[in-house]
Amino acid sequence: MDNHSGVGVIDKAAAILAELEKGPATLAQLVENTHLARPTVHRLALALEHHHLVGRDATGAFILGDRFAKLAASVGEDRLVSAALPVLTTLRDRTGESSQLYRRHGDQRICMAAVDRPVGLRDSIPVGTTMTMNAGSAAKVLLAWQPPEVMHRALATANFTSADLDRVREFGFAESSGEREPGVSSVSAPVWGAAGTVVAAVSISGPAERLTAHPAAHHANAVVEAARQLSDVLQRAELA
Repeated sequence: MDNHSGVGVIDKAAAILAELEKGPATLAQLVENTHLARPTVHRLALALEHHHLVGRDATGAFILGDRFAKLAASVGEDRLVSAALPVLTTLRDRTGESSQLYRRHGDQRICMAAVDRPVGLRDSIPVGTTMTMNAGSAAKVLLAWQPPEVMHRALATANFTSADLDRVREFGFAESSGEREPGVSSVSAPVWGAAGTVVAAVSISGPAERLTAHPAAHHANAVVEAARQLSDVLQRAELA
């Protein structure tokens, strides 16, 4: 493959990024492996760092910047939402309750897709709604498989406990009633990406008078199956 586009500065920056794809590298290693002049590598690496395309690890070595992760997440979210809508529609029809897809963003979760119950009492969550990670079955699912430090930080202000998260991991789903909002019950299950991490939560929610205080008894299987279908779609796409 010809690595020369005819635009010298772009080719040189691309050569640096290609080396960092292999792992962290010092300035000396970048100079040696790209065969570029040391001042050129230094100048371009600092410029790329300014735009968050390059970062530094704990040792000071250059690494790929966090902007690549954000760009990848944007692409993944588009794919996730496209795949989710038919799955959520089937889940809504199967359970008779509004269905949602949530993703975690720091200490919040965002509704990425939703399909409402067409008639009667329903828990309507508009797409783009931001909620805390302190309450609700989706919050528990999105936290249950996070690193310990993330879980412990969230549990400090949460309406649930570490024992609740243990049960989520044991059973593969979460339920809540009146936890996020009085009179609302929900059931959620994790969506797994190809990397073996939980990337989202599939949920149903509705009035507790219809779903009861223990909605998982009737709806956990349907929610888990919907999350599994979406996990399969994502994993096939990521491994293709």
